[in-house]
Amino acid sequence: MIMIIMGLASLFIVHVNGENSLSFDHQKLSTDGHYDDQMQNMKAFKHSLLTRRQLVTPTISSSPAPAPQAMNQPPGSRPHVYEVTSYGADPTGKLDSTEALLKAITDAFNGPSEGFLMKGIANLGGAYINLQGGNYRISKPLRLPAAGAGNLMISGGTLTASNDFPTDGYLIDLSASSSSSSSSSYNYEYITIKDLMLDCNYRGGGISVINSLRTSIDNCYIARFNTEGISVQDGHETYIRNSFLGQHITAGGDPGERNFSGTAINLMGNDNAVTDVVIFSAAIGVMISGQANTLSGVHCYNKATGFGGTGIYLKLPSLTQTRIVNCYLDYSGIVAEDPVQLTISSSFFLGDAYILFKSVEGLAKGINIVDNMFSGSNKGIEIVQLDQSKGPFKQIDQVVVDRNNVNGMNLKATVAKGSVQGNGTSWTIDFSPVLLFPNLIDHVQYSVSSSGTLFPSHALRNVSENRVVIESDVAVPASVFVTVDQGVSS
Repeated sequence: MIMIIMGLASLFIVHVNGENSLSFDHQKLSTDGHYDDQMQNMKAFKHSLLTRRQLVTPTISSSPAPAPQAMNQPPGSRPHVYEVTSYGADPTGKLDSTEALLKAITDAFNGPSEGFLMKGIANLGGAYINLQGGNYRISKPLRLPAAGAGNLMISGGTLTASNDFPTDGYLIDLSASSSSSSSSSYNYEYITIKDLMLDCNYRGGGISVINSLRTSIDNCYIARFNTEGISVQDGHETYIRNSFLGQHITAGGDPGERNFSGTAINLMGNDNAVTDVVIFSAAIGVMISGQANTLSGVHCYNKATGFGGTGIYLKLPSLTQTRIVNCYLDYSGIVAEDPVQLTISSSFFLGDAYILFKSVEGLAKGINIVDNMFSGSNKGIEIVQLDQSKGPFKQIDQVVVDRNNVNGMNLKATVAKGSVQGNGTSWTIDFSPVLLFPNLIDHVQYSVSSSGTLFPSHALRNVSENRVVIESDVAVPASVFVTVDQGVSS
């Protein structure tokens, strides 16, 4: 055995040494008559080495891996995942799937929990109601069986209201029944509704969220509602994003636009956000009657203002506290009742869309309308307007309308500059075509530049009706430059 190994090693060495050495040794082995014997011995040695390696190497089974659990296994045997077809839901939409879906929701609600979120809110551990890409017809709202649960998701399919669905109902209803109670001040927490199409069949609304905390509505398409696409009432921090809502499925220029009705999103709670959402048909795009809400990247072409539509309606007199940034108001504008702490910036208003302040108690305070773009059809439409049919604005403080650019509409602002030239003792500049509030100028700055030899005394004499009058004691040729501001600062 030792000789064979040495012989094998010598062959390796010979091979490394080059072709000449290999040729020489091959001839030598052939001449000696031992070459064939050594080759046979090496083959036998190789075989013994392989045999020994097989004896010490763990055996790898060639049997197939265990098959994954069947998708239609009994409900509850797959914790946290509830596939609705295993409950008998019909993914073709031909049969009513209401009871099957409610059974899946009940099982998810009563499934394994992992402690609590907010006090009194059981953590369902990410329970997932999987619609499996089906279209399910339902005849009544899908509602959680009781209050006091969270960390649950409904996703991945289409829900369609049947012809007998209640006209005042919502396809998904996150509201606790009157008999349900929870030790938490909220009904639910961290409920996620995503990747769904909701077809309301003109029978009701899409999603209702009542007194819930940290609800997420993401990548949803909600259509054919006759009341509201999404309704948020009370609660805290509902986030609506990357979604599309419309009473009628259209892409603009619809011949029935005058008859559009309903509200796409109704926020009746605080601290909510709507981001990257398209509202393509409804009488009102977003209605806000709660505090501290944010809208960003919202495109409203729901119903033209000329047809009676409103893109965003702020119905919270004296307590608006709303931020609207980077939005697209497409032929439908913004209405704000007695706005207080309102910001509208970096947004685009197309098709004569404008901002309307509506006086209720005559209050306008802490308003910033800045850095927006307005584009119209040269009809003389003002970019910011006042509705004082119920009385004038009497309390005006810290209102800034400035730095907006305008094409085909009339500019309105609370800050304006002007100049006038003349030879005399009086110079008048009329700012009424530009200033937003009538008969209100709070600050005036002016300068007089005279080309004559006299040094006149001059003074601000009048600011009534948004006209500034400057007078001098002697007649001189002069240019007068004036800056005015209506944004009263207390």
